[in-house]
Amino acid sequence: MHELAYLQDLVVILGFAVIIVIVFHKLKLPPIAGFILSGILVGPQGLGLINDVHQVELLAEIGVALLLFGIGVELALKKLQRLWRLALVGGLLQVGLTTAVVYVIARMTDLPSSSALLIGLVVALSSTAIVLRELQQRGEVDAPHGRLILGILVFQDFSVVPIMLIIPLLIGADLNTGAFFVTLAKSVGIVVAVLLLAMLVVPRILSFVARTRQRQLFILSVFLICLGTAWLVTKSGASLAVGAFLAGLVVSGSEYRHQALADMISFREVFASLFFVSIGMLLSPLMIIDNLVPIAAILAAILFGKSLIVFVAASVLRMPIRACLFAAIALSQIGEFSFILLFSIQGTGLIEKSLENSIIAAAILSMFLTPFAMSYSPQLAAGLGKFTRFKNLLKVDSAEDAPDTICKMRDHVIVSGYGFAGRELAQVLDEYDIPYVIVDLNIENVRKASEETGKAVFGDVTSEGVLNRLGIENARELVLLINDPSAAERAVRVARELVPRLFITVRTFYLLDIEPLLAAGADEVIPAEREAAVQVAIQLLKRHQVNNQQIAKRALVIRDHSEDENS
Repeated sequence: MHELAYLQDLVVILGFAVIIVIVFHKLKLPPIAGFILSGILVGPQGLGLINDVHQVELLAEIGVALLLFGIGVELALKKLQRLWRLALVGGLLQVGLTTAVVYVIARMTDLPSSSALLIGLVVALSSTAIVLRELQQRGEVDAPHGRLILGILVFQDFSVVPIMLIIPLLIGADLNTGAFFVTLAKSVGIVVAVLLLAMLVVPRILSFVARTRQRQLFILSVFLICLGTAWLVTKSGASLAVGAFLAGLVVSGSEYRHQALADMISFREVFASLFFVSIGMLLSPLMIIDNLVPIAAILAAILFGKSLIVFVAASVLRMPIRACLFAAIALSQIGEFSFILLFSIQGTGLIEKSLENSIIAAAILSMFLTPFAMSYSPQLAAGLGKFTRFKNLLKVDSAEDAPDTICKMRDHVIVSGYGFAGRELAQVLDEYDIPYVIVDLNIENVRKASEETGKAVFGDVTSEGVLNRLGIENARELVLLINDPSAAERAVRVARELVPRLFITVRTFYLLDIEPLLAAGADEVIPAEREAAVQVAIQLLKRHQVNNQQIAKRALVIRDHSEDENS
């Protein structure tokens, strides 16, 4: 009967989750918020349909382990190598400043040092699961703000290892220097060991197993590596979730990581959904009403405080101001690792129960609000062109103070973005004496463009004021070469409203971006995904000695197919 009751709880949870997430999908609301709302409704603090939360928490622990294992697999070591500066500098600033600020505030309220430090570490962490999923769904992982956010999240996830090992010291209030450095050395040793396994051992094991062509054996091997690495890490004092994340990094070093992720993705999605439902079960609507003022104060402090600190950290990295704002909004919440830290100290009295409940409530609400905030971040960032007074600090010319030679241009091309495509286009325009101006929000790109062309300004191309200063009324064409689909779409809308006759060309990465951009008013959208398919086919046909006329026809067919696929 106990087993049947357990099954009944699962049916209730999944049934509510499916219904609510379908409704959220129809309303174009984030699904993760739907899972959290499901937990609030079915939990003992809501409708009371599920009373044994402990059973759900056990499944949720497996779920968060699989979720973080999948995140570790997706964060391939080669990708991390490209993010090392953003992760090290941005992450260290964000985690360090957040912990320090919260510690000082907590000490001012007469909390003990150990409690203040733990609360600071809890607040410093953000939700990799929520933020990464939102970035993937929006196609913004490779955008400037996407790389910045991912880099800081990677640092946060790695920092959980030493944090978990420090917790026993906090509980015992034994913060002597020797014990601290022993713990730090232990945590560094674990991370180094995991990285060595990822680079040297596991790829060879999975390669050997893959050659057997036994899919069941491959799946078993992946789960063995996941659980085995997680178990070994837990023996050092870290949690199962931390071990699973590090296990994912171990598998990410293999060329078979995509197959590993595909084989376990269904398990991950089901159990991860249970994790978010279990988080919602912790929230009591009545408790929020009874403690509305302290919870609202904590929530506001978390959201605005973390946003400000992330913005400062991103500014130090000289990231575009738009990317700074996007990152500040995306990382303002408290994450899943924070709950693991809070659960690990339950019953120790390290944090007073009423304060702990208020922090948990504020944390859940911050997670619930994040997907909504991220969906509205493009609108919030729309007025960033007003902040071009930063030019004195950044030592670049802003569009607001663009020289008359730029403002009075006629029949010119406005090029937004000075990456590889922007540099190549500038060389072509120079070669054929076509007037142009470069505008970018990346400080380093503006400096480089200024040195190489002398026609670059710092500005947000989505701003009406910036476009007016660049002489858009007299321009012949606007070319958008930015890696942010939402920003590109907004820039198209603004430019089309200002100058209906303007020809607008947009470079994007994916076919799915074509329709929204054309609907916004773009004349031509060039998806890199389509052109990559064309080039792959052309090169293959050339190697097979197909004549040039047939190759040209095939290229047209591929381009036509991409248009049909998108329609």
